[in-house]
Amino acid sequence: MRLRKEIDEMQDQDILLLATISEALAHPARIKIFRFVMQCNRTRTPVCNRDIVEEFDLAQATISQHVKKLVNAGLLETKRVDRFTYYYVHLGTLQNYVNATKKFENMPG
Repeated sequence: MRLRKEIDEMQDQDILLLATISEALAHPARIKIFRFVMQCNRTRTPVCNRDIVEEFDLAQATISQHVKKLVNAGLLETKRVDRFTYYYVHLGTLQNYVNATKKFENMPG
């Protein structure tokens, strides 16, 4: 019985991860922001809030709310340098999400 409980807990963690990340990516603007940060990271171009605001036709406050949601979900990491906050995609979280989606189809109801 103990083994079954541990398996159930792992599945619950996967379900929570799926829900959290899916909610964070549920808005088209957040997907675009996440993709923009990922593309900047690939080219080793630092990206801060100002860069995101310049890239998208959204108010700074709106951008901040979307970025906060991505950070809280663990999709973006931040690094503070002087008065600027730089954003980086957390590839580990993204990979865990992809792995959980693959497991999802095989999970018992």
